[in-house]
Amino acid sequence: MGHRWTKFLQFFKCHNEDGKDHQARCVGLACRNVHHITTIQSWEAKLTEATRDGKILVANFSTPWSGPCRSIAPTCCELADKYPSLMFLTVDVDELAELSTSWDINATPTFFFLKDGRQVDKFVGADKVELPKKIAAIANVANRS
Repeated sequence: MGHRWTKFLQFFKCHNEDGKDHQARCVGLACRNVHHITTIQSWEAKLTEATRDGKILVANFSTPWSGPCRSIAPTCCELADKYPSLMFLTVDVDELAELSTSWDINATPTFFFLKDGRQVDKFVGADKVELPKKIAAIANVANRS
C-alpha cells in the first residue's frame, strides 16, 4: 500500500462512532475534528449533536478507492481543524449504502452542509481551491447565526 493511501486510511480512522479520539492512528494527518460515520445510529447521533450545539454539519460522502476522494482528504482534515465551529463527518458510500442512497449520491466526493438537520448547501467534487472557499462561506454564515 502506498504512502498516500495509508495517509488516506488514517484520515478515516481519526474518529469513530465509539466517540473515542483515535488521533494516535492519524500521525500523518491532524484530523481532530473529523468523525467517521459507520452506522445510521452514529449519523443520527452526530446530526442531533450538531443541532443541539448550533453547528453546521459538513458531511463528506466519499469512497476510499476513489482518486478524487483520496486527493481531497488532507484538505478536508485541514479545514476541519481550521473551522472547529463546524462539525465534519465522513461517510463511506459503500459502507453505508442505504444512507448514501437516501441522500442521492451520484458522485464522490459529495459534501452536504446541514443546519438543524436540513440541507443548506451542497458541493460536489474534489476541487482544492473551491471547497475551502465554500467552507469559509459556510463558516461565516454559522458565525453570524
